Amino acid sequence: MEGLIALASFSLAYVFIVLLGLILLLNILGLPANWLVVVLVALWAFLHPAAGALDVWFWIMFLGLAVLGEVLEMGVQILNAKRHGSSTSGTVAGMVGAIAGAIFLAPLFFGLGALIGALVGAWLGCLVMELLRGRPSKEAFDAAFGTMMGRFLGTVCKLGTGSAMVVLTARRIWPDTLPMPPSLPPVPPPHTVPAEPGQMVLLLGNWLC
Repeated sequence: MEGLIALASFSLAYVFIVLLGLILLLNILGLPANWLVVVLVALWAFLHPAAGALDVWFWIMFLGLAVLGEVLEMGVQILNAKRHGSSTSGTVAGMVGAIAGAIFLAPLFFGLGALIGALVGAWLGCLVMELLRGRPSKEAFDAAFGTMMGRFLGTVCKLGTGSAMVVLTARRIWPDTLPMPPSLPPVPPPHTVPAEPGQMVLLLGNWLC
């Protein structure tokens, strides 16, 4: 019975961690994937009140990483776009275009189209807005490139903090002992019959000859 309980605990933790890892990919679509991870881990803690590993220090680090991911994502996008001369409206248009492009191309290339769509959408959204504002083509293209790269780097930063959240959770909820397969009954040694004295003399003579 203890072995079955350990196996169930191990399987449940494994499936839950894999689920958190898959949810992180929603960051590519511009969705708040890291905060969805927070909700699921909070639900885990509610359903496992005896999980003392999810203590106050865990939640301080865990929520701190979630906030850090949002700050880095937004900050990197804005700073990189501004560094290439993007206006505020161009940057916002790039963000909207990134979300729309990610959703539109998400079904392609086994989900990888979401990343491509996000980058193309960020570039196109900023470019169109800058051209509508009457900026020269060269400046508009440069601003669009900066917005696209900012989107890419921001997504990488958010995926990185989200991965750290999942790793932190895995270290806390992973079972202390892994289930071991049931042990087989010991194999008795082969039964040996002691040799008679005459047989021992005969064997010794054969060996000398």
